[in-house]
Amino acid sequence: MTALPLTIGVLGGMGPAATIDFMAKVLRHSQAGAAREQDNVRLIVDSNPSLPDRNAAVAGTGPSPAPGLAAMARGLEAAGAQVLVMPCNAAHAFADAVKEATPLPFLHLVEETVAAVTSDHGQARRIGVLAVNGAAEARLYERALEARELQPVVPDQATRAAFMEAVWQIKAGDLARGREGVLEAAMRLIEQGAEVIIAGCTEVPLVVGPEDLPVPLIDSTDILAQRAVEFARGAA
Repeated sequence: MTALPLTIGVLGGMGPAATIDFMAKVLRHSQAGAAREQDNVRLIVDSNPSLPDRNAAVAGTGPSPAPGLAAMARGLEAAGAQVLVMPCNAAHAFADAVKEATPLPFLHLVEETVAAVTSDHGQARRIGVLAVNGAAEARLYERALEARELQPVVPDQATRAAFMEAVWQIKAGDLARGREGVLEAAMRLIEQGAEVIIAGCTEVPLVVGPEDLPVPLIDSTDILAQRAVEFARGAA
């Protein structure tokens, strides 16, 4: 008898649409290895948009989401989760709170994404990063890229401010205006020499795809979804 895949616990709601996008991508990757409905991986999802803003927390102007994230992790473990994921890049500034809350394995979104860049685009040295203020100020992608001797290409202050406004528009459901701002920020990074762009915010793939840019776009949401399915099935 074939062993069942591990149950994936999702710390979500940051934001809600990005969590739903992650779930859809998990299903797509799961279906690729499923002969029937019962072969798909199981998700237990806590979509909690009430968590404190990660950007303000990193900046020191708002409360930390760490206690809430730890409580979510423990709740998912109690509900039967066997591996944890968190489809929000900025929240990984508080990933230690999740890892310390339970003994469950935790797939780190930033590390998995940068690993995919090095494996799939090994010739690229200048990597553009589209990330919100919290992730940028915590240097989540910058540190991960520099550890692999890659050069992060990041927006200037004005471009980041415009990108943040675009992300808030996406979170509010104004996808058309959000898309315009995201594309403009991506093109600025390409003008700065970025050979690859990391969608280091899970709202980005809601409005922009690889076909929209002249360089490869790395969808961190999709990377995490694929790795979660592989891990759940024991292929990682």
